[in-house]
Amino acid sequence: MRLALDDFPPLRAWQRKAMVEYLRRRSEDFMAVATPGAGKTTFALRIAAELLVDGTVEAVTVVAPTEHLKTQWAAAAARVGIQLDASFRNADIHSSTDFHGAVVTYAQVGVAPQVHRRRTMTRRTLVILDEVHHAGDSRSWGDGVRAAFEPAVRRLMLTGTPFRSDDNPIPFVTYERGSDGLQRSRSDSVYGYSDALREGVVRPVIFLAYSGETRWRTSAGDELAARLGEPMTQDLVAQAWRTALDPAGEWMPQVLRAADARLQVLRAGGMADAGGLVIATDQQAARSYARLIERVTGEKAVVVLSDDQGASARIASFSASEQRWLVAVRMVSEGVDIPRLAVGVYATSASTPLYFAQAIGRFVRARRPGETATVFLPSVPHLLGLASEMEAERDHVLGEPKRAEEEELFERAQRAEKASGELEKRFEALSATAELDQVIFDGASFGTGAQAGTPEEEEYLGLPGLLTADQVAILLNKRQADQLAAQRRTKAPAATVTAPTQPAGPRTAGERRIALRRQLNSLVNAHHHRTGLPHGKIHAELRRLCGGPPSAQATIEQLEERIATVQTL
Repeated sequence: MRLALDDFPPLRAWQRKAMVEYLRRRSEDFMAVATPGAGKTTFALRIAAELLVDGTVEAVTVVAPTEHLKTQWAAAAARVGIQLDASFRNADIHSSTDFHGAVVTYAQVGVAPQVHRRRTMTRRTLVILDEVHHAGDSRSWGDGVRAAFEPAVRRLMLTGTPFRSDDNPIPFVTYERGSDGLQRSRSDSVYGYSDALREGVVRPVIFLAYSGETRWRTSAGDELAARLGEPMTQDLVAQAWRTALDPAGEWMPQVLRAADARLQVLRAGGMADAGGLVIATDQQAARSYARLIERVTGEKAVVVLSDDQGASARIASFSASEQRWLVAVRMVSEGVDIPRLAVGVYATSASTPLYFAQAIGRFVRARRPGETATVFLPSVPHLLGLASEMEAERDHVLGEPKRAEEEELFERAQRAEKASGELEKRFEALSATAELDQVIFDGASFGTGAQAGTPEEEEYLGLPGLLTADQVAILLNKRQADQLAAQRRTKAPAATVTAPTQPAGPRTAGERRIALRRQLNSLVNAHHHRTGLPHGKIHAELRRLCGGPPSAQATIEQLEERIATVQTL
């Protein structure tokens, strides 16, 4: 089986740079970190071809997280002349000579590491560890990967998210101790979301965060009410969040209706085959959301419930079709390549940075200049922070003290994934309404407080689908300035008449936060035009100087401090 390097598509700049670095080093281990959608698979296959052609290796083994990704890897490899056996089973011991190697899962390796160690020792092997952070998912997986592939001639680690929410070390990853005494993972090539966005490799993502009033009944019979997104205890946040996601309430139908309206705008504006994805917490919710979609849109949704053979076929069929909506639980959250996905609804209680980053990665793959993606999510402080820090680059840190809030959210998400009915036993969701709370883009929060179905909400749902990242920022800042000016004109006469007895301006804490976020964004935008610095970097500098969370989560006092500080920069 001869390989021709001329069969490969032209490499992107980051891929060429990373390949040159790889070939220069010629070391056993190399870790490439690249944002989802950047082309890690193409890069790895080009490395594999180079090593096969020059005789450095005789075989290739790819380790992927899921069965579906095995099929995806084999298909991508076949397109460039590398034949990988996606049907290899541990009982086979050896791959057929018709193949250059095999694709297996981390679970396969963890069950029988000795089988894969024998295969690795039989021929000089390159091992490609896709989404290598999964090798730390359990001790058996990590130990199995290390035992199976320690004899490999070369190991190439790939990941879009080189961090984990625990202290499980990732096999074959180098950790370096910093001045603070903590060990951090070291990457040999890094291509982050901000770099890819600047070069047009990925789409800009606009987050539309919806709040609303929620009511539920506790196991003791007490009825509680809370506004999603307002400061409250973690228990109340979790229950208000779960109430909003209840398929029987009004929050999900309203958000799905808005998401479908956004999808239709994208389809009419240059992305004719744009698709949407709802990420659900569990199978029961996924089925219910699919029924809601059919009721709201008049079109059936494709449902993917588990990592089985039928699921792979349904994903492939949806990817090649022009159907509007796909509903899934977990398997579409990582690695699955459906380039036409442009609208997402984050309807899950999973909230770890790793899960969130991988889920949002399903929407960022750019096919042509100007495409944008829109993700709808609950206005939950933890999620708003993750959306605001989407461009942040993280490493895996061993021994890092975690904040109690992060630990609790992580444990709650894990419990929800393993026992989705646990919370329902403790309370009964009664009702929930939705309203657009804020728009997050490039680390900035644009407050709206728009009721579902109002002209203000429709303005954001109607944003053009073909825009560069700079055009999105300019348009959002202009719309916010126009809305603020309109509010001032509307309030001016009333303020004149009632000045002696009623103070002008926002009266509630929520209204004050919205106004302050708008003011802060206007000042940041002005600073951007003076200095040329990206909006995200200006917001990051304000956080460094003033402390506190991203502006989407900031308190009134923190916003006021940042407003005062940005005027001195």
